[in-house]
Amino acid sequence: MSAMKNRQIKIKFNADTAPSMRWNFHPQQTEIMVHPGETALAFYTTKNPTDKQVIGISTYNVVPFEAGQYFNKIQCFCFEEQLNPHEEVDMPVFFYIDPEFVDDPFMEYIDEITLSYTFFEAKEGLKLPVHLLSRFIIKLILLSAWFI
Repeated sequence: MSAMKNRQIKIKFNADTAPSMRWNFHPQQTEIMVHPGETALAFYTTKNPTDKQVIGISTYNVVPFEAGQYFNKIQCFCFEEQLNPHEEVDMPVFFYIDPEFVDDPFMEYIDEITLSYTFFEAKEGLKLPVHLLSRFIIKLILLSAWFI
């Protein structure tokens, strides 16, 4: 795979936590510039500022949605992380934009992609309200479609 040097894309990074999650979570960089076909490495940092062990579950999305099929993660942090009290970790995301991005006419005017992660606290026996659970399941279905 070779980098498409005639096209550059700004990758923006976003980090959120659910209201009940007390972790501090943020990208170490707000944005980087990449060429399709070129690998890139970014980092997120999370810290558990509480006095108890917390398990977090993350979801991610790529915006614009249509660009998601070209965003390929080679290695990323686990979707489930366990942090001890006051523990802080740096989490890598190693990725590339598929070179076929430049041949897709729908991507012609896309020059910015946002990778966004959200962490939720995992609690044993916790049941999400039906409306939140259905939105979460829809997101998972849409995300899984990118990998097919």
